[in-house]
Amino acid sequence: MVGAAVAAAALVAVSCGKHASSTAPQTPVNTAKVEKGRLSAVVSLSGILTYRSPSSVINRARGTYTEMPAAGHKANCGDVLYRVDEHPVLLLCGTVPAYRDLHAADRGRDVWQLNRNLRRLGYHAGSGAVFTPKTGRALRALQHRKGLAVTGRLRAGDAVFLPKAVRIAKVTGVLGGSARPGAQVAQATSDTLGVQVDLDASQQGEVKQGDRARITLPGLEVVNGRVARLGRVAESAGKDPGAATIPASVRLADPTKASGLDRAPVQVDIRTSGVRSALSVPVTALVGRSGGGFAVEVVRDGGRREPVAVTLGLFDGTDGRVQVEGDLAEGDDVVVPSP
Repeated sequence: MVGAAVAAAALVAVSCGKHASSTAPQTPVNTAKVEKGRLSAVVSLSGILTYRSPSSVINRARGTYTEMPAAGHKANCGDVLYRVDEHPVLLLCGTVPAYRDLHAADRGRDVWQLNRNLRRLGYHAGSGAVFTPKTGRALRALQHRKGLAVTGRLRAGDAVFLPKAVRIAKVTGVLGGSARPGAQVAQATSDTLGVQVDLDASQQGEVKQGDRARITLPGLEVVNGRVARLGRVAESAGKDPGAATIPASVRLADPTKASGLDRAPVQVDIRTSGVRSALSVPVTALVGRSGGGFAVEVVRDGGRREPVAVTLGLFDGTDGRVQVEGDLAEGDDVVVPSP
């Protein structure tokens, strides 16, 4: 980041270097304040706008596929996903796949996620990992509403459990084909667009989950977002360990602005935490010193302009400021070019 600041300041020095040795009173000049506060660095990356979290839809029912979802179809938790022998198969949300029939007195994580689904769908079910009479009553109400046989128990083939609401990416089952337990029906993704980026392994310590991001879409529209997930293991596409990258995903603040742009290339600028408290000046305040290095011109009492040598730190490209250390104080006025 310091290199970026030096490069930017070198350009400024060409036009502003003539001020570096001036100490006599001058005519009024344009100034900016030395500020103290947080500075952020910006990590710029290329990314791909896409639907995240691919997963497989695995059927557990027996019979014939009589209704299938279409590619692009979105299904929420509790929706009918497809039909076997005209019987609905629901999408329920959870990380434990359906592997057994659930009925009264059963216990386990799969029962806990069934109770959670029933509550989130508005039914008065139990809250634990036990199939209670409340669970049975709530399940019967759901079965009646969705057209399932009202039995008060959940057969393994009545539902598919996936972590969240989905978008169907590809249908692999065949309408009219044989439905067999364990067969893949479709490939699904999350139902919300996000951005996938690959961080250099060296950037893993800079970027944190929750960091703010700006995503430039095709057409140059800018959408805000945040880093939602960071991979933990570096991946390398070739044999060069130095080319290893960390996969990361960025969540859009308003995904509707990117509708219809699946697999589109985007530019992502991630604003990292930087430093919490530092003196900074506008980059345009920097002037080159003879013999190397940089200085700023501080306007003292009476309008006297005094060159002060500074050491550069973090460059904040978002606000156009750079961290400086030298004989400066918060609130000092430094010379900047006129607008």
